Amino acid sequence: MDTSLLPAPVPPSWPPALQVLLGEAAPELWAAALGPLSGRLRSLRATTVTLRADGSATARYAAVVDWAGGRATRESLAATTGAEVPPGAAVLEGDVGGATVRVGLWRWPLDPALPGLAWASSAAGAAERLAGLGIDAGSPRLRLRAYRPGRRAVVEVTSASGRWFLKVVRPSAVADLAARHAALAPAVPVPPVLAATGDGVVVLPALPGTPLRAALSGPGPLPEPADLEALLDALPPVGPARRRPAGPASRAAAHAAVVGAVCPDLAPRLERLVEAVREGTAASPVVPVHGDFYESQLLVSGGAVTGLLDVDTAGPGARADDWATLVAHLALLERVVPDPARVAAYRARVQALTAGRLPAGDLAARVAGVLTGLATGPFRVQQAGWAAATEARVALAEEWAGLPVRTSSSR
Repeated sequence: MDTSLLPAPVPPSWPPALQVLLGEAAPELWAAALGPLSGRLRSLRATTVTLRADGSATARYAAVVDWAGGRATRESLAATTGAEVPPGAAVLEGDVGGATVRVGLWRWPLDPALPGLAWASSAAGAAERLAGLGIDAGSPRLRLRAYRPGRRAVVEVTSASGRWFLKVVRPSAVADLAARHAALAPAVPVPPVLAATGDGVVVLPALPGTPLRAALSGPGPLPEPADLEALLDALPPVGPARRRPAGPASRAAAHAAVVGAVCPDLAPRLERLVEAVREGTAASPVVPVHGDFYESQLLVSGGAVTGLLDVDTAGPGARADDWATLVAHLALLERVVPDPARVAAYRARVQALTAGRLPAGDLAARVAGVLTGLATGPFRVQQAGWAAATEARVALAEEWAGLPVRTSSSR
């Protein structure tokens, strides 16, 4: 292995799971896993890393592997620790600083928790299986839209005869997801389930419209905030989501633990943020909610909402959290788009609508909590300069929480 391609040293304060998945042990893990397959690791680079509050982690890598016979391939690899290790993964264990770390490893698309991914990520396999489900996709083109190792994937299928999305989940989650769509579809514009398979694939049609996130960058009309309220009001009662959401302070505390683990200098500020969220949020009635309501989940056309996506989290909750999620994402979007004025104006309109519906300060505190969660993003996607980007998001959360903002330059 070219030692110049080994990972950079990992701070010793980081959790053992990150020591293994991102440190010098990572190439050794993959060498042990690929060796029996006659594969030799040439390079390894982490592309996404998800750290959880309990210290376990999941990493996805881009790699180049040399195989017997001189063939070299680009590979997508995944590794996870703790309770997230699924049956069927190649498992290795080791000692890190006196702690035993158990790691499960696999190559794309052979995710042991998502058995349907193998055919859903193959053009020939998708065409054959869809045909068996009564859907003629012809000669499709596939595009991976999302992949969370061990959790879920979304594959877009496009052909001359139409466009579909294959949502790949754990087989145990299929029935609940299909039932959730069936319960919501008569009331709100969620895609109907065309088919569902026992190995964890739900087939959904593409809906018309453009994601609101993209529409915010264009000149066309946007849905009125009152239309978004009507959409949320139309949500029918459905059973709790598989992972029942905690309150805003509990969620903020979990996200703060993740951010603090990789940015320990931010720990005191994160503690104050969590306390501000706890003190600032008021009791809220339980009503049907989307659970992850932000601009990328909404399709719009001509100023009307044409689609509501990703309803896995729909269920009973606080309407204030749906609004806070949207406002937080818009507030962050303002910081990254070239022309923030249109996004800022739309955020202000949403806030104006909620002003008479939520207790004073409640929305701002919940927004701060959501932004604490969004502060995990730069590290998760391994963004260049992720530490500075993380601190900027923490500072934005502090602004919303009404806390004095202390940047690294003011210490």
